[in-house]
Amino acid sequence: MSTVIFDLDGVLVDSEQVWDQSRKDVVASHGGTWSDSATTDMLGMSSKEWPVYLIEQLGVPLSVDEINEAVVAAMLREYQAELPLLAGAREAVARMGDAYTLGLASSSNRPIIDLVLREMGVSDRFKATVSSEEVDRGKPAPDVYQEALRRLGVETATAIEDSDAGIRSAHAAGLYVIAIPNPHFPPSDEALALADVRLATLEELTTDVVR
Repeated sequence: MSTVIFDLDGVLVDSEQVWDQSRKDVVASHGGTWSDSATTDMLGMSSKEWPVYLIEQLGVPLSVDEINEAVVAAMLREYQAELPLLAGAREAVARMGDAYTLGLASSSNRPIIDLVLREMGVSDRFKATVSSEEVDRGKPAPDVYQEALRRLGVETATAIEDSDAGIRSAHAAGLYVIAIPNPHFPPSDEALALADVRLATLEELTTDVVR
């Protein structure tokens, strides 16, 4: 086992609330109606999928591209003002990067991935990064992890995940899974049962745990 693949949202950045508010603002400003289940419904969806949800389920009268552009622009503004890094994120990447080849498999759009890693100062730590907008299906489908494995040139790896959809995606792609459950949107017991290891925080992510 020589490769570790990080998720981004909920693992390195505390971002789900920022995504949520950015989407709510777009829905509200274009006459749509937010639903109680919208937040959890869109967890793990790719940037090809959640704009369709905004159109079909929440009544936003924009195109997929227009919704993507509006939400991503709002996200980038928020991140440039203040990057919501989770405690120990930089240190965890450095620790894993000193011992393993690193990849990243995220549901975030490419501009967001690149901005976060650049602002963290860790872009050069990752051999390959994949956005689910670059594959056919978002999490919980295995596509984004399968593409990460392909780009990294390995058959399997250890995934660091926080969410129901992410754990299922990594498991379906044949990866070992270390789950660090998201406290805001905790994965189900059924998803957690698919993880090989469960940790409480990034500080607990050590090379001994991966081995």
